[in-house]
Amino acid sequence: MSSTTDKIKGLANEAVGNIKQGVGNVTGNDKLVAEGKAQELKGEAQKTVGDVKDGAKNLADKITGKH
Repeated sequence: MSSTTDKIKGLANEAVGNIKQGVGNVTGNDKLVAEGKAQELKGEAQKTVGDVKDGAKNLADKITGKH
């Protein structure tokens, strides 16, 4: 998976997680709030993976002289 794909999926999971948390809070559904928080954290992790891939690629490009 490319770094861009990781970042997009991460943003989507964060957004859906936040929506679930909001709906769970409004409806008093603690399970939905917990699911939303878990999905938000998954999204944050996916974005971090994308950032790490970008950093590794940039470092490799510098080492090999690619731009």
